[in-house]
Amino acid sequence: MFDNLSDRLEGAFKSLRGENKLTELNIAQSIKEIRRALVAADVNYKIAKEFTDTVKDKALGQENVLSSVKPGQLMVKIVQDELTALMGGEAAEINLKGKPTVILIAGLQGSGKTTFSGKLANFLKKKKKSPLLVACDVYRPAAINQISVLGEQIGVPVYKEEENKDPVEIALKAIGHAKDHNFDVVIVDTAGRLSIDEAMMTEISNIREAIQPEETLFVVDSMTGQDAVNTAKAFNDVINYDGVVLTKLDGDTRGGAALSIKYTVGKPIKFVSSGEKMDTLDVFFPDRMAQRILGMGDITSFVEKAQEQFDEKEAKRLEKKIRKNKFDFNDFHDQINQIRKMGDIKSLLKMIPGMGKLTRNLDIDNNAFKKVEAIIQSMTPQERANPELLNMSRKNRIAGGCGQTINEINMFIKQFDEMRKMMHKMSKSPGFAGGAAGVPGGGAGGGRISRARKKKKRR
Repeated sequence: MFDNLSDRLEGAFKSLRGENKLTELNIAQSIKEIRRALVAADVNYKIAKEFTDTVKDKALGQENVLSSVKPGQLMVKIVQDELTALMGGEAAEINLKGKPTVILIAGLQGSGKTTFSGKLANFLKKKKKSPLLVACDVYRPAAINQISVLGEQIGVPVYKEEENKDPVEIALKAIGHAKDHNFDVVIVDTAGRLSIDEAMMTEISNIREAIQPEETLFVVDSMTGQDAVNTAKAFNDVINYDGVVLTKLDGDTRGGAALSIKYTVGKPIKFVSSGEKMDTLDVFFPDRMAQRILGMGDITSFVEKAQEQFDEKEAKRLEKKIRKNKFDFNDFHDQINQIRKMGDIKSLLKMIPGMGKLTRNLDIDNNAFKKVEAIIQSMTPQERANPELLNMSRKNRIAGGCGQTINEINMFIKQFDEMRKMMHKMSKSPGFAGGAAGVPGGGAGGGRISRARKKKKRR
């Protein structure tokens, strides 16, 4: 995501290296490259020019300022602030004030509306809401079956009328059903078309008028670039939606949609989505996205993802075991599962400052943990709880059980012992608040935030 844009922006800042201060000449050179980078990312030229003109004006205002900040760093800060402003400035919250809250999902066919509907239901369920999914796509083959499968996968009921071809009637009945059965959120998944047409616009307009949703979200495929912005504008002219959802951010997207939609339509991006898994949905934070684009990582989101998975009571229990040097294979296996729940490993590493560029060309296998898990699962319960029992006879049996060589087993156990010793040593340090584990033998790193003192509030 945004890799090409990040590289080109980095190149634009290179021209300021070695300079003592910002001057009209070096600012002009850097601005020219920034504009080219934005246009290459499929940002409309008018928006790119207005953006760079603003950056230029602010940079010229710093031209004669003497400070310890290097010109390149100062330009990065100015661009970061303007990128944040271009994408909306602050995160926009979803309106959940209705009883029940009705959320209407709109967009073109193939944009990911149905998958997003399931992800949103799962997201709200984690927020202690009781969502109901509604199947109002009565045209696309297997659409009702798709949302039913997603609902079953996340444990959320689906309201559907397979013989009814009137989406307005289905939506109204679903809201009545939600009121009768105490659902507090109704998510209405509507039909799309391959392109914008009058029939589609009339139908979505009729549904919106009939159900009066608290929130209308427009789902757009971010891989379509500037076309996504044009589609967003056309929909907004008809249904005046409340916010945008960008899907498929894990694809080969240049970033034009994320950078242009707020400016063009005047509506905020509320969520971003990547992949098919139901937990790959994030609230959109313009400042964090600007940091990612500039290669600064997103440590705040990384910590939040970790805190969502780690239980404080479990962390305290683990801390006691580490202090007593009793960390075992069961504990290690639990940590692997926690890391996996946080999402794609490569995406997580990119959130860590400085890691984005280093991991870009690395082929990081999300199944790297399976090798380690196979070894642990080939142990007896007694062996998992007591690592010191593993003699050569037991190691040979484990190797046969998991299909790996005795050398691989020995290497894994050696790495585990080293990690265990390191964690025990760290536990004696002042201010220690839990342990951190690497992933021996797995070819990837992992860790645990063991004491989440206070969950950061979303801004």
